[in-house]
Amino acid sequence: MMKHYLTIPSRLGTLRLLATDKGVAGVYFEQHKHMRPDSDSRYDPASTLLQEAARQISDYLAGHRQHFDLPLDMGLATPFQHQVWQALQTIPYGSTISYKQLAEKIKNPKAVRAVGAANGRNPLSMIIPCHRVIAASGDLHGYAGGLERKRVLLEMEKQTIGAIR
Repeated sequence: MMKHYLTIPSRLGTLRLLATDKGVAGVYFEQHKHMRPDSDSRYDPASTLLQEAARQISDYLAGHRQHFDLPLDMGLATPFQHQVWQALQTIPYGSTISYKQLAEKIKNPKAVRAVGAANGRNPLSMIIPCHRVIAASGDLHGYAGGLERKRVLLEMEKQTIGAIR
């Protein structure tokens, strides 16, 4: 399967977008933990899918988009990761839940640590909103793109929701 990538500037630093023939497969920050190796991918600035992903991400980061409408390729996910990543997509824009609440959401309340690990392995930052999961105490905890980026994303969503009301 052919993989394509594109790098784009953003307010959070350079992003690397990765896509396959099936859909967007990765949105990675610089120094992203758990980045999939993509040495077999080719730079493709003309990819319609990557251009659309770049546009939607830019709109999201500007506060003009709350949902993404892109085909996704989660083909390398384990069944458990897929379940967690599907649940992440149900967290409303501007909201947060705890890792424990996420475990309860997938009807596996004892899997809090496994949910945290699956959350951290999410390759589709922002598109699958793993940044909306926080510690039960309300503290920010874990984000493959770094806690400062998580803080910025949550604050941006809060401000956008506040501006709409």
